[in-house]
Amino acid sequence: MQAVTGVFTHQSDAERAVRHLRSSGLAADRITLLTPAKNLPQDMESVPADSAEQPGMGKAVGALIGGAAGLSGGLVAALLPGVGMVSALGLLGAAVLTAAGATVGALAGGSLENSMSQGLPEDEIFVYEDALRHGRSVVVALAQDASEAAELHKSLQAAGAESIDAAREQWWIGLRSAEQEHYARPGVDVHDEEKFFRMGFEAALHARTRCMEFDQVSSEMAQDVEELERKHPGKNVEEPFTRGYQRGRDYYQRLCDESKAA
Repeated sequence: MQAVTGVFTHQSDAERAVRHLRSSGLAADRITLLTPAKNLPQDMESVPADSAEQPGMGKAVGALIGGAAGLSGGLVAALLPGVGMVSALGLLGAAVLTAAGATVGALAGGSLENSMSQGLPEDEIFVYEDALRHGRSVVVALAQDASEAAELHKSLQAAGAESIDAAREQWWIGLRSAEQEHYARPGVDVHDEEKFFRMGFEAALHARTRCMEFDQVSSEMAQDVEELERKHPGKNVEEPFTRGYQRGRDYYQRLCDESKAA
């Protein structure tokens, strides 16, 4: 499976995109709509599920709601660390939220098979979170192959979606000035420093490694650094990458602290 993602400014456009994909034959378990929970239609009734607590996260609230907003597949609502309350359509949505660190409750938990998470881009989830944090909606569809992925991408683009790559660039542009003092050093190529610093920063936001100290993932990070050094011979990779990882970890922790305070 290959994930195709579109970011929408307006939730109504995202809902129309989901309906169009469903009417074109895409299975319900291969598409999800993620949106800030505050944007849910007022006439929805939630069905509480068992909640659980993970260290530093607070309580997560789960619900499955049939026929939400006219979209088939039900709805999962959960507290996403660093973001707040988020709703996600169907079991694919539950898989995304689970990968992001949320607890979605017993109603969904038992149905999350491996097939639900195959193809989920764990290294992109932080971009989804940033979009949700800014009130935007995210549509994720799973394609069987490259040909279907191209068609899904065209469909989302026609519906007004911004690509995940464009959303990722916007995320970094928003941070670039604040982080410049941490990667720009006198006498060092700023372009290279920023590039490797950013790679380390993003590595800290990966769904598998977030909140971990660098020494906890040193083996995995060492492999990443070695691969980068092979691709960029003669470049100073390790130092800015490591510095970026620490800054990314601090950034995510700050977002979590702010969401808990709110």
